[in-house]
Amino acid sequence: MKVKPSMVDLVPYQPGKPIEEVKRELGLDEVIKLASNENPYGCSPNVEKAILDSFKNVAVYPDGYARALREKTAAMLQVEEDQLIFGNGSDEVILILCRSVLTPEDNIVTAAPTFPQYRHNAVIEGTEVKEVPLKNGVHDLEAMLSAIDENTKMVFVCNPNNPTGTYVNDEEFKRFIRNVPEDVIVVSDEAYIEYVTASDYPDTLPLLEDYPNLVILRTFSKAYGLASLRVGYGVAHSDLIKAVDPGREPFNTNSMAQAAAAAALDDQQFIRDCHEKNAREMRKYETFCEKNNFKYFPSQANFILMDLEKPGGEIFEYLLHKGFITRNGEALGYSSSVRITLGKPAQNDKIIAELTDWLA
Repeated sequence: MKVKPSMVDLVPYQPGKPIEEVKRELGLDEVIKLASNENPYGCSPNVEKAILDSFKNVAVYPDGYARALREKTAAMLQVEEDQLIFGNGSDEVILILCRSVLTPEDNIVTAAPTFPQYRHNAVIEGTEVKEVPLKNGVHDLEAMLSAIDENTKMVFVCNPNNPTGTYVNDEEFKRFIRNVPEDVIVVSDEAYIEYVTASDYPDTLPLLEDYPNLVILRTFSKAYGLASLRVGYGVAHSDLIKAVDPGREPFNTNSMAQAAAAAALDDQQFIRDCHEKNAREMRKYETFCEKNNFKYFPSQANFILMDLEKPGGEIFEYLLHKGFITRNGEALGYSSSVRITLGKPAQNDKIIAELTDWLA
């Protein structure tokens, strides 16, 4: 059997190690997963009832249009309903954009390192990927602009960026999109927007009126705590949504996910609480780095990438044997770093204590 040539050297996305697997391998009674940028506080209490109610119609296909969720999301964002496209996570919206737009004659422009699914989906379509190195951990928008040519179809800006947590500010983003050719789609991936504390983070939604080539991605997997249900969405001009929507599978978001996401939207106090807790806990890690003279990227997300001046694999293995699943910086492009998802206060205190003992 043969697959298309673009698939030959690709490997599947590698998620963080599952908790039960680590317990079994290392004989540990307790394992704390701080690797996948999940919300340690779970989801809104509203979600449980919505999920249980959805079981009444489990034998019925979901609403392919996701009308109830679409109406609530459109109202919250103050956009039209036909400006939205829903996906099995925002990852699938990236896939839909790539399969609908890209050909082997095209290229995309993206940062490096950043969220790998931009590259992954473009490569599957046989599309050239132009990767522009980060500048001090931040997207180098001037260099990305210079990389655009007559064959560029899409530019991806992960904001805040994964794995660094850094962000492109309002002035930089507006200057960038003003100079991108009108026929090049600009994707602003805002998966972590609910955690942002920076006052100059770009408000991209109003830009949709002036830039029909802008796509904004958001998700219910992070702050909303619905990672296992897989639901995210894109926002764009209605003409662009209409053009790519045929690339979406008919029933790509299930009924339970739609109901849970709609219920989660109703509880914005939960999101505000998570935002505040995340900001407080982030300061603990920043203080740890500053006290020990370690470099770190100031993060606008719910994770932090810290340079602990030792091989990333060594840091990862040490923490793993202490019962913490983290992300090895070597796999993220930072060989002496570790990326840690912020947990609950006691979990953060414990991992910082372990790192302090180890370094001592």
